[in-house]
Amino acid sequence: MSGPRIVVTGMGWVTPLGHSLEAVWPRLVRGESGMNRTSRFDARTFPTTFCAEVKDYSIAPFVRDAAVHATAGLNSQFALGAAAQAWKQARLHESPASDLRRVGMYLGAGEGALDSENYVATNIASWNESQKRSDGAVWIAEALRRMNGLRELEQEPNMPLAHLAREFGIRGPASNCLTACAASTQAIGEAFEQLRRGDTDVMLAGGTHTMIHMLGVTGFNRLTALSASTGDPCAASRPFAADRDGFVMGEGSGMVILETLEHARRRGATILAEVAGYGSSADAYRITDIHPEGRGPGAAMSAALAQAGIDPRAARPDGRAPVDYISAHGTGTTENDSIETLAVKRVFGDQARRLAMSSLKSMMGHLIAAAGAVEFISCVLSMQNSVLLPTMNLRNPDPTLDLDYVPNASRAGKVDICLSNSFGFGGQNDAVVVRRFEE
Repeated sequence: MSGPRIVVTGMGWVTPLGHSLEAVWPRLVRGESGMNRTSRFDARTFPTTFCAEVKDYSIAPFVRDAAVHATAGLNSQFALGAAAQAWKQARLHESPASDLRRVGMYLGAGEGALDSENYVATNIASWNESQKRSDGAVWIAEALRRMNGLRELEQEPNMPLAHLAREFGIRGPASNCLTACAASTQAIGEAFEQLRRGDTDVMLAGGTHTMIHMLGVTGFNRLTALSASTGDPCAASRPFAADRDGFVMGEGSGMVILETLEHARRRGATILAEVAGYGSSADAYRITDIHPEGRGPGAAMSAALAQAGIDPRAARPDGRAPVDYISAHGTGTTENDSIETLAVKRVFGDQARRLAMSSLKSMMGHLIAAAGAVEFISCVLSMQNSVLLPTMNLRNPDPTLDLDYVPNASRAGKVDICLSNSFGFGGQNDAVVVRRFEE
């Protein structure tokens, strides 16, 4: 791989299992679930009545002045908490970057939530029954009375960037991509490439999202992508199981600090891991379906591995498989899990059966745009703690899916190289290789 080496120096997340690395990691190791009945809105009439919500969260412990972010939507609030943790772990508050104009941001941030109650009330109030249409003048007057203009602005997916720039004084390049479920893996990958090109010295990268609102859940229910299980919500997300019936909606944020190795050393930062490769591809197939041969996911994985200098079909000199662990996209839909398994087999050949792979979505739900960044962080923690996280609820294995999905319990094991996969609606596929840092 040409260009400067790129390292991870800070990480942070806000998730349905907690709001810090220290709180969440042991719960993941124990295979705990963040799923429960939906409380954000009345979901009793929906096909899916459960989700994985972030509970008991406030930005106050994470920001200098919460009043500055008083109108921030949940996506921006989650981003502020996760980014503050990453910034602090990287010690950028103690040993700052030499020039904040050389610090950039690349997020995979989702849109903010619609103010559904006031929006619906406005529509109802403006309806003229005799004319069978909405009265525009009444709608505007009612909207001005009911809605907060700044709160409406928070629906824009660029707003987390604005809040983070203001909080940390970041003045370098700022970008956001919203490539559905692949967004924050793409953000980390593109931030990695910006650093390699020399555009910046430091990048804050990751994602943030919530779709736990009436519109978001309605959309995925109509796509039949969500689990409609009537049993225990904690058992609803069943990636790679024969009886899997869809994903569970989650929410939250994951953020990382990436730096060039030279810059990290110059300011005395602690190096957590190294980003070694990034691959991205499009399916060019259908909006909601992965190509049945897994050509898009396979291309993304192959590109990331090639950039990292890893031959996916050859064992390492010590006899181990080419990578130690794959953080699977693993949504729990019939299509995704089958095609991801097929793609892994096609990329790794005979080595595929020697790999361990698992899905955090079985515990956290699907954080949509934020999923990839949270899963990337889990890869780094797996390396630090020599633990392979489990795929929970894999009690009824699908006989056609025959790889090692680390079923139902964590496993001790040396982890030096991880591949993190994210595949999004619309056919976007992204993969990142992260490995243990060695001089």
